[in-house]
Amino acid sequence: MNFQLYPWVFCLFNQRRQHIFSILPLRIFIFTLSLMFMCNQVQGQLNDDRPYNVLFIASDDLNNHLGSYGHPLVKSPNIDKLAEMGVLFEKAYCQYPQCSQSRVSIMTGLRPDTTLVYDLKTNFRDNIPTVTTLPQLFKENGYFVARSGKIFHYGVPGDIGTNGLDDPQSWHEVANPKGRDKADEHLLTNYTPKRGLGSSLSFLAADGGDEEQTDAMVADEAIRMMKAHVDEPFFIAAGFFRPHCPYIAPKKYFDLYPLEAIKLPEEPEGHLEDIPKPAFWTHPLYWDLTESQRKEVIRAYYASVSFVDAQVGRLLDALEELGLADHTIVVFWSDHGYHLTEHGQWKKQSLFEESARVPFYISAPGMEGNGKPSRRVVELIDMYPTLASLCGLEAPAYLAGKDLSPLLRNPETDWDYPALTQVRRLPDDFMGRAVRTERWRYIEWDEGKRGAQLYDHDIDPKEFNNLANNPEFVRVREKLKKLLRD
Repeated sequence: MNFQLYPWVFCLFNQRRQHIFSILPLRIFIFTLSLMFMCNQVQGQLNDDRPYNVLFIASDDLNNHLGSYGHPLVKSPNIDKLAEMGVLFEKAYCQYPQCSQSRVSIMTGLRPDTTLVYDLKTNFRDNIPTVTTLPQLFKENGYFVARSGKIFHYGVPGDIGTNGLDDPQSWHEVANPKGRDKADEHLLTNYTPKRGLGSSLSFLAADGGDEEQTDAMVADEAIRMMKAHVDEPFFIAAGFFRPHCPYIAPKKYFDLYPLEAIKLPEEPEGHLEDIPKPAFWTHPLYWDLTESQRKEVIRAYYASVSFVDAQVGRLLDALEELGLADHTIVVFWSDHGYHLTEHGQWKKQSLFEESARVPFYISAPGMEGNGKPSRRVVELIDMYPTLASLCGLEAPAYLAGKDLSPLLRNPETDWDYPALTQVRRLPDDFMGRAVRTERWRYIEWDEGKRGAQLYDHDIDPKEFNNLANNPEFVRVREKLKKLLRD
């Protein structure tokens, strides 16, 4: 019996036991205390036995330039908090370095060659109509399931405020906020005016507060949903649009990054000479921006990251205020990485590390690995089986990913699964495919007919030295080639 639960009773008992005994038989007194204790214990068991909630947080086009991944400049204290709450995956990789293709793989648990989604327009239901999506699994198992913002694909910024390429079967409720950022697009500074706004290098240090911006409204709606369903299990997804271009954030976030503090990547001269032509998506290199313009764009990107970070903080604070933090699994991810002029590239759609690698965190209550990073190679398609496992749901047998629960218990446990990433090249219509192990990245273009790349990450983490044609590494290349083909 926990005597600290009811101190007033025992104080009364000790101080006035003669009076108590005169009005209340000892047996009744003990029975009353026992009943109160058992009710407390039963309530505790009910709380412990209810299903875990899931807060599923996505950021669009976010790379690993975050404090918890070791970036010296970017301020991301709220996202970094997730590394303390759970497990940060240092080597997490997308299946396709573009928005829709990656998100479909995440939400279905299937690789692009199964979903057959290789562009930004295809609805995956046209190819695999009976697939059960990740949120749909929770919906079919009694959870309240909802999203706010971008989870399946939206064209950004054009589709903000609409359903985009959403999947209605996946949700009970959806919210599609549209903020001041849409109305202010005419104020943008745009260094690539010939490109569509959704793939431009454009930015705005916005007037007004956070609450006027779409992503703050995304957080508002997600918090409203949590409050409305605090007493039932929920799967609530909050999909932030930034730092996807145009890079728009309130001015105070730009002020965090003085232009003189922005550093461009330092890369050895001539390191691009032995790279196959299909490896490059940005033509010409840097899109011909000057060094000063590049720094301005990077500053705007970082400002957008810190703005998103503030909204993540609001979600985590809401969990605490609602008393849900100890019973909610929090997942944070980005759909792919993002180039900020490394290898002369901007944005995504390459198979270099900067484009394929993503920030990825899972915080699950009671896991022994919480607060420790994992250096094991994982994939975004691993989210589906992992969340199903953590919540005791039976996942579809056809899923391509792995349950990461062993790594949540021990982030350094034995784990020997590679990560596969692919990207399509038009107009010739062929694939580039990459396999990433803990040490190596190997890439083939058009099954090797248009070139290959091989990098030793133990000594070359920035991928400056292509070893694919080095005879000393023939055996390594053949082993990785087999792994990629298998």
